[in-house]
Amino acid sequence: MNFKQFKQNALEDPAVRKEYDALQEEFSLIDQLITMRTKAGLTQEDVAKKLGTNKSNISRLERGRSNPSWGTLSKYAAACGFRVKLEAVEDDRARL
Repeated sequence: MNFKQFKQNALEDPAVRKEYDALQEEFSLIDQLITMRTKAGLTQEDVAKKLGTNKSNISRLERGRSNPSWGTLSKYAAACGFRVKLEAVEDDRARL
């Protein structure tokens, strides 16, 4: 069984699916951070230098191993030539 098949089987379990879905927004943020940096042609080290921090802090941020403030996200985005925008969307899951 390959990973894709394993994942598909695991997601058939409602409890696993619920947890997986709950993490989608976090995964999306991580993907956006990495996409900003790579579109800017920067390495983690480059971003760290621009922010005056260590590469390990950028790595933790991009792996979802930190709880960044709005200021940190804004500075990261600015270092990559982007800006952060907050969007509120109605949560249909709350009605289930």
